[in-house]
Amino acid sequence: MVVPAVVIAAPASGSGKTTVTTGLIGALVAAGHRVAPFKVGPDYIDPGYHGVAAGRVGRNLDPNLVGADLIAPLYAAATADADIAVVEGVMGLFDGRITDDPDPLGVGSTAHVATLIGAPVVLVVDAGGHSQSLAAVLHGFLGYESRVRVAGVILNRVGSPRHEQVLRQACERVGLPVLGVVARDADLSVPSRHLGLIPAAERQHEAVESVAAIVGKVGAALDIPAIVRIANEARPPVVEPWSATTAVGVDRPAGRARPTIAVAQGAAFTFGYAEHAELLRAAGAEVVGFDPLRDRLPAGTDAVVIGGGFPEAHAEDLAANADLRSDLRAHVAAGRPVHAECAGLLYLLSTLDGVPMVGALDGTGTFGPRLTLGYRDAVALADSTMYRAGERVTGHEFHRSTVHLAGSASPAWAWRADGASAVDGVVHAGVHASYLHVHPAGRPRAVARFVSAAASTATDARTAQEEAVR
Repeated sequence: MVVPAVVIAAPASGSGKTTVTTGLIGALVAAGHRVAPFKVGPDYIDPGYHGVAAGRVGRNLDPNLVGADLIAPLYAAATADADIAVVEGVMGLFDGRITDDPDPLGVGSTAHVATLIGAPVVLVVDAGGHSQSLAAVLHGFLGYESRVRVAGVILNRVGSPRHEQVLRQACERVGLPVLGVVARDADLSVPSRHLGLIPAAERQHEAVESVAAIVGKVGAALDIPAIVRIANEARPPVVEPWSATTAVGVDRPAGRARPTIAVAQGAAFTFGYAEHAELLRAAGAEVVGFDPLRDRLPAGTDAVVIGGGFPEAHAEDLAANADLRSDLRAHVAAGRPVHAECAGLLYLLSTLDGVPMVGALDGTGTFGPRLTLGYRDAVALADSTMYRAGERVTGHEFHRSTVHLAGSASPAWAWRADGASAVDGVVHAGVHASYLHVHPAGRPRAVARFVSAAASTATDARTAQEEAVR
């Protein structure tokens, strides 16, 4: 069955894609559709709002992190039980990773992903500064790349009925149908902080209310039947859907314990990919969640995953949970596996801007004004519970903090960025911690290796208990 799909793109960042996409998803759900929501690129926050609107998890499509060949299989797997897919783009339509590749699609751009899944594109235009010249802008996007089908436009932040009339005339000149007109409204926004929007998981009830307001206003401004008709023109490639079980490619040895892997959740650690837990389970793990703001480490934990988020916004509360900090120090001291990314790295340090953290890694973290972001082609510098020395990955870093590590622990990664060499993170006992975010679907064997390390820990513990009983 071909699942209808539409990609929501824009000429540039800041046009209102997230608001329009969230409103569209919610309006489709209200109309009785089962919507599969997606976000192009490494963004963790927008899928959270998509998920609130859709009533199911939002997923990412990022050719840079998982490879172009994996996009269609991941998409096919996630749309198997849906009747329409809505994909929010990243930045401008043709903005991708900056490389020497002359392809106008842009590596990992919205346009690139649209071609990989065979979906038509609808442009969201911030109409605030546009009048008749909008026709020229749209004309350029229509003719720039024949592999991308721009099928319509949504006019956002329109100032008045007269403004709408002029903009509609501009769209008619280039033959693009107007699929919605969203009036300028200061209430149609989601609170943000230094790295972008505040995650929906941090706001919970407020996020649900915000999404409901967006759906009510934006949904009413969109021509839903026309958008569905365009989505029905999608022609995704016929591929075998991605399978977590096939991806990890391992069989759990008979007699080996099924390890328990505790995954940090809650307001402080909201960044993660949906495929991660699926791969952990496929590799043989029991996955349990815990909230570092209030919980102890779950009983019987063999390994821990602490992903990204905003620990700086919750530092005092994280520090106040002294019991968990003690649990994690003991876990690391025992050599048990820990996978920590970005916020997880900061949390394992001794202090974060002077506030006590776990103290499992000898170092400090500080925040500053400088934003560090971009894709990194990295090489592992040491054997760990996830990678072998020399293995290469493509990841993404996005942070305003700096880590100062003491001691002799090995760095986790090395790469070149902006013409200079850099090292990142730390490998210490069972810990692999770094700023680099790696999509687990792009490196499933690393997940399998981590679960195997956790299983070995669990088996050793069980053997020790049995010997003690004897």
